Amino acid sequence: MQPEDLVRDHTIYACVMGSRAFGLATESSDTDRRGVFVAPAPLFWRFEKPPTHVDGPRPEQFSWELERFCALALRGNPNILECLHSPLVEHADGTGRELLALREAFLSRRVYATFIGYARDQRRRLDADVRAHGAPRWKHAMHLLRLLAGARDLLRTGRLALDVGDARPRLLAVKRGEVSWSEVESWAGRLADEAERACRRTPLPAEPDQRRVEDFLFRVRHASALAHHPPGPA
Repeated sequence: MQPEDLVRDHTIYACVMGSRAFGLATESSDTDRRGVFVAPAPLFWRFEKPPTHVDGPRPEQFSWELERFCALALRGNPNILECLHSPLVEHADGTGRELLALREAFLSRRVYATFIGYARDQRRRLDADVRAHGAPRWKHAMHLLRLLAGARDLLRTGRLALDVGDARPRLLAVKRGEVSWSEVESWAGRLADEAERACRRTPLPAEPDQRRVEDFLFRVRHASALAHHPPGPA
């Protein structure tokens, strides 16, 4: 079985991400698609295991195998958690709907470290651009601010909302380079401080509900195994 076949034939959940999910799309925006597939159980019974992720087959499409997706979500990976909260769902079968129903189980105070860690890495790259070229990559600067605002609001409310809402005009002005780098720095600093304060009072639990996620994964694997090797007559 080719990797692309896993995406075409075994996807349980697919959504649109990127600027379209964040409410930041313009006429030139790409359509970034993300998804989750379940590799059939027999593929795990071989020496060569199925892929943990697949790039394609459509342009700007990327998918994860369910176990890998869940493991990353439990760690608080921002990209993965955002996929689970996309407002633009293109496909969800019964298993995919179960996965979506688990969204809250993946959320915990770990998100402070992971979201802020991603933001710090992005900030270091932007600072390097400024030193080398006198200006940052403005699109990346916009997404730094979006990520920090999303982390702050998640920690405040316990809910992950992707659409930037009323911040859209100002964020797009950053993308167009119409906001000075010093203003962006100041804005990012305020958001980081607000996220830190929110973390002290967040309603999120200390740890994700790993047992609940493991139970879901076990049931999916068990059902796949039975589907390919049903028990014989009693």
